[in-house]
Amino acid sequence: MAKQDVKDLDWSNLGFTYRDLPYSYNEEFKDGKWQNGGLTTDSTLTFSEAAEDLHYGQEVFEGMKAYRTKDGGINLFRPEMNAERMANSAKRLVMEQYPKDKFVEAVKAIVKANQEFVPPYGSGGSLYIRPFMVGTEPVVGVSPSTEYTFHIYATPVGAYIKGLNPMPYTVSDYDRAAGAGTGQAKTAGNYASSLLPSILAKKAGFADCLYLDPREHKYIDEFGGANFYGVTKDGQFLTPKSDSILPSITKKSILQIAKDQGLNPQETRIAIDDLDNLAEAGAMGTAAVISPVGSLTYKGNKHVFYSETEAGPVTQKLYDTLFGIQEGDVEDKHGWVESVDL
Repeated sequence: MAKQDVKDLDWSNLGFTYRDLPYSYNEEFKDGKWQNGGLTTDSTLTFSEAAEDLHYGQEVFEGMKAYRTKDGGINLFRPEMNAERMANSAKRLVMEQYPKDKFVEAVKAIVKANQEFVPPYGSGGSLYIRPFMVGTEPVVGVSPSTEYTFHIYATPVGAYIKGLNPMPYTVSDYDRAAGAGTGQAKTAGNYASSLLPSILAKKAGFADCLYLDPREHKYIDEFGGANFYGVTKDGQFLTPKSDSILPSITKKSILQIAKDQGLNPQETRIAIDDLDNLAEAGAMGTAAVISPVGSLTYKGNKHVFYSETEAGPVTQKLYDTLFGIQEGDVEDKHGWVESVDL
């Protein structure tokens, strides 16, 4: 695959696709220690046919973004939390943890090296950053790897869901993750299991599907690639509390913003039968940012939230605040933004 030429990019129509940029970051763990990796122009990885990841799924990853500011600078949003979550995911899958300080340094290095590919301020785009780690030791029996590859690639992207356009969703009959499984780890298997339900939902005319708790199928868990939130008719912000959903950095940030805005936010169980209590609903995550849910269909019954054509006022304000902080247009009261030295 040829390297992406920045001159060939249409910043207003990037989509959410992979582009091979000039630089990636790579480091190996062998002989009980990390091997002092760094930037590389090689965007391919080579493994043994018996590599642990290919057979027993030792893989964890992260998703984060870099944003161009009005003055031409570049912001990262809470990168230390991505480092922390990746370490926790690795711990759950019995993998070597990549040092958190080196994680942030590596992310900054790849952003700086590919800085011309960070979309312009006002384009709605960002540089999506994908750190990941895989077990590479050749194995036959089921056991943890002793060798790992940590790698980061970056690609310019537009909005995952373009604009604050409410979308229709359906409740899946499938489970995303087991109650005491790997739902709180960001690992490939959780997403592989969501592919079939997602395809079925899209074939039926929905944007995607929402999963219920795997134990009782009574309470809302999350979407395939984002957390759920609801706003009650009296203006309270709610988001599910569950041991089978991914701890979202966007969710944690929105919970604080909602508190700042007087929405008395709570992480709590939200019963699927209590949708009538919610005036607004949405999806939130790194890729989605905040996306309003126009309707949710459950057991053949369609529930419409604020509107099927426009975002609700609470959703709009939360989005404007979060994205404004990320791009440097809204005051960062909590020290979440970290600039990249160019």
